[in-house]
Amino acid sequence: MLDFAVEKEFFNKGYKLIAALDEAGRGPLAGPVVAACVIFRVDQKIGDEFAQINDSKKLSFKKREALYLIIKNAFLNIGVGICDNQTIDRINILQATFLAMKKALGAIKQKPDFIILDGGFKIPNLSLPQEAIIKGDEKILTIAAASIIAKVERDRLMLEFHKQYPRYGFDQHKGYGTKLHIERLKQHGPCPIHRLSFARVNI
Repeated sequence: MLDFAVEKEFFNKGYKLIAALDEAGRGPLAGPVVAACVIFRVDQKIGDEFAQINDSKKLSFKKREALYLIIKNAFLNIGVGICDNQTIDRINILQATFLAMKKALGAIKQKPDFIILDGGFKIPNLSLPQEAIIKGDEKILTIAAASIIAKVERDRLMLEFHKQYPRYGFDQHKGYGTKLHIERLKQHGPCPIHRLSFARVNI
């Protein structure tokens, strides 16, 4: 079970508001990359409802949806940032991920004292102190919470895109390069939400 041990270490250093960030959608062949930010305060109450929070990739669709509501109600502030496939094609997926994270930070009402994020790279050109933590979504509760928000928000977007482009099966694979998705790409070619800069799209 994840806990707030890492966050408490930063609170002990004098920080009062910590922003935890993660993204969903770096790997897919279609759709946006979505980042989420949750703000965790020094006096945050820790309840039993947090016990089931984990890396979004390890949770079922139904469990993510349930935890999404718990996280929304429990955390001080939540921000979401989105970069579409055209932006990804223009600046590359890593830079688009950083941009989505900056948008998520810009969507919150209170400026944090410190940022923790999943991955091996810090967000460039950011004045706030930050720490990038590899596999942070598996180790740190607030990053896992951000991963759930990002995943649920992105999945909902992909379900809407499925209504526009039903022939690709976005409701099933959410844009990832599954066998079904590749087959549909071969049959129909890319649609307006495909990432044309990704080699597997141009088959």
